[in-house]
Amino acid sequence: MGVLRRNLTAYGFLCAALFCFTVFAWYPMVREFVLSFQRTDLINPPEWVGLANFQGAVQDPAFWEAWLNTVEFTFLALVCGYAVPFVVALVLNELRHARAYLRFVVYLPVMLPPIVAVLLFRWFYDPGPGLFNQLLDLAGLPPLAWLDSSSTALISLVLVATWMNMGSATLIYLAALQNIPPELYEAAELDGAGIFRRIRHVTIPQTRLILLLMLMLQIVATMQVFIEPYMLTGGGPENATVTVAYLMYQFAFSQMNYGQAGALGMMLMLVLLVFAALQLRWTREDPA
Repeated sequence: MGVLRRNLTAYGFLCAALFCFTVFAWYPMVREFVLSFQRTDLINPPEWVGLANFQGAVQDPAFWEAWLNTVEFTFLALVCGYAVPFVVALVLNELRHARAYLRFVVYLPVMLPPIVAVLLFRWFYDPGPGLFNQLLDLAGLPPLAWLDSSSTALISLVLVATWMNMGSATLIYLAALQNIPPELYEAAELDGAGIFRRIRHVTIPQTRLILLLMLMLQIVATMQVFIEPYMLTGGGPENATVTVAYLMYQFAFSQMNYGQAGALGMMLMLVLLVFAALQLRWTREDPA
């Protein structure tokens, strides 16, 4: 009876998790798939239109700009948000004092609500009394129109996203680094390996799976960026920060074209499925 009771408890928790996934993840995906082939205003009965929503999404003037901006944002976010947390984790792992305090400092932005962090950076980017332009003025440099120029708006959003999410990635990397056997580093030091050779030949191979996993998660997260362009730029200036997720929002809630928004969502999901398949292939264990 004890074993049965423990199994029933486990199945109970499992059913609760499956219910949450079904209601909040799987059902919306299926509903979006169906919606992408329908024309509906969510009031009148839907009308099946085949691939018309996909055709309409592709023909929208902002479609290709949104994809280009999303790819560029993802690339810039990988340069900043993928490499910087790993470097910070390496530094924290080498410290002997104030490590707990610095972990808290690094993780602090993650605990802020995203809207609060975005509003904070809106003040930083203010062309008048904003913090960043004040720092440029102290350095004797001309001010920048951070969010009002098409040349700086996208990278400004990347900086916000990197600052907001760096803490979680840093702690994950730090946990992986602390699981590396110290004997490997000692052997490398006896062989005369410097810090960069130790990172190349010990650290990176020992954290390869975590690095690949974080790469996939970073791509999936950044290709769905929405809060930053919605709150800071509204897709401007001149569509320089329109992303695929923001264009989906425009289709659904500005144009009231839910089917076209669903079609664009399906395109984005297929692209992300390709990255997920590549990640699974890279991390698959060698049969040998």
